Amino acid sequence: MAPAYRGAMSRPFHVAQVNSAQAWAMLAGAATMMTLAMGMRQNLGLFQAPASRELGIAVSDFALAISVQQVAWGLSQPFAGALTDRYGTRWVAITGCLLFVVGVWLTAGATNTADIVLGAGICIGIALSCTTSGVTANIAARVVEPGRRTLAFGIVSAAGSVGTLAIAPLAAFILAADGWRAALWAFVIVALAMLPAAWVGSRADRLPNSVPADKDLTLWTALGEARRHTGYVVMAAAFFVCGLQLVFLTTHLPTYLAACGMDVGYSALVLALIGGFNIVSSWLFGWLGDRYPKRLLLGGLYIARSATLALFFMFPPTPLTVILFGIAMGVLWLGVIPLVNGLVVQIFGLRFLSTLTGIAFLSHQAGSFLGAWGGGYIFDLMGSYDLAWKIGVLIGLIAGTAQLLMDDRPTARLAAQPA
Repeated sequence: MAPAYRGAMSRPFHVAQVNSAQAWAMLAGAATMMTLAMGMRQNLGLFQAPASRELGIAVSDFALAISVQQVAWGLSQPFAGALTDRYGTRWVAITGCLLFVVGVWLTAGATNTADIVLGAGICIGIALSCTTSGVTANIAARVVEPGRRTLAFGIVSAAGSVGTLAIAPLAAFILAADGWRAALWAFVIVALAMLPAAWVGSRADRLPNSVPADKDLTLWTALGEARRHTGYVVMAAAFFVCGLQLVFLTTHLPTYLAACGMDVGYSALVLALIGGFNIVSSWLFGWLGDRYPKRLLLGGLYIARSATLALFFMFPPTPLTVILFGIAMGVLWLGVIPLVNGLVVQIFGLRFLSTLTGIAFLSHQAGSFLGAWGGGYIFDLMGSYDLAWKIGVLIGLIAGTAQLLMDDRPTARLAAQPA
């Protein structure tokens, strides 16, 4: 059916099966779910020191839970994606919200390391697979017309950074006034608020996510297409580098700045700047991705980010360079997500969007683990981060160049589909 688009914007933003208000409501539900999930997840580090002191455990024990969370998130993402593509977003998202509630509840009542690893690590890790980009991209792709999909991915992706900025002061206030357990009980209430957001967003399940060319497409044939498409393989490999660079920064930048004699406040400032400018990045590259080749934008992001890392670490940090670095990295950070989602749709279509982005995200999380652990290992071994950042820059430049040259042509199945 040829869609008859309407909308207040200069170009249509929603599909013909729903009106503008319905489309925005579904996007808002998906964005709110992701906002709350990522907002809580990104602020769990605030509880590391007070929880460790009260429970009499090592800081590394709490950090272990966060590492387990990264692994659980990465390993469960392809399976959550496959369930989403097979059964729709509703029950996957609802299950994820409930798992998030359980995870925070277990952490709030923790008496030992095992409780925190189970709650903040395993439960929240799996919950993130069901409530963040894999599911929200599926919702956005259904309710938005094809020419605006990458922008919609960017808008929903930006919600994660909004949540980080909004929930951080709430958590810090309650933590200072009533302690870490009270702040986590507040997180339980916030996690419960994810449920109605998930319900509203998942109304998109009634909209189609396939075209006639998908008639005989199964999960196994889709995986076979992905395995044989060199462009997808390159993109997934480059996503590994993305995770490595970013988690290396979030984990080790405070230690690096402290070793350089910088006040601890600058570590918080640069992370806040990155979070704030992530919002700009997600929207900007989502908008650009609907107008220019996504592979060129994505490759340019990796190269520009690697060059920024090299310039920052080559010279002793100053207050000005720290601020400029935070702004630059924020702009070059989260814009990757809408471009990766957009490329998957461009190459394979919507039918197995969540599965294929989930597999690519597993690569990202493998890089994240290596960035956190490998950076620390090199620092312990050599007494500095010099080798770590040089490795990160080198492989970032290689990944960016490969991304620029990737094959982004649709599969033969999708290319045969009439416009």
